[in-house]
Amino acid sequence: MTYMISGLTPDLFAPLFAMDDAALAANNARRVTAVADRGFPCRISLEDAEAGEELILLHHVSHDVETPYRSAYAIYVRANVEAATWRDAVPPVFEGRPIALRAFGADGMLRTATIAAPGEADGAIRDLFADDAIAYIDAHNAAHGCFAARVQRDVA
Repeated sequence: MTYMISGLTPDLFAPLFAMDDAALAANNARRVTAVADRGFPCRISLEDAEAGEELILLHHVSHDVETPYRSAYAIYVRANVEAATWRDAVPPVFEGRPIALRAFGADGMLRTATIAAPGEADGAIRDLFADDAIAYIDAHNAAHGCFAARVQRDVA
């Protein structure tokens, strides 16, 4: 069994970087500057921004389903980065963080969930996908609750 973790599509967020602060605020978003090399995880590149980099902090619907498990929370995105794809490995934003893994069926209903301690996300993902009823997994930072990335079975 193999899996794939992909960053969000940058085109979805590109218009935000052209907005002034008032327009961002009207869209429930803020321009922020990373104050450290860790703690500002970009959901496009799946890497932490470096200190001094500009990001947009915005409200994002990560699990857009018509079930009680529809989910949204704040995320960071950076301009001029490519969407990352990781196969059978976890991206840098998972490293050193406990990751909550929420496993869903094809119907968008939660089947099970677990917390992976730092360094244990790969094994936890494989364990969850051992159940054929799991269609995909949404990873979240365990402490802050923000969406980290979608994990899908890799059929390629």
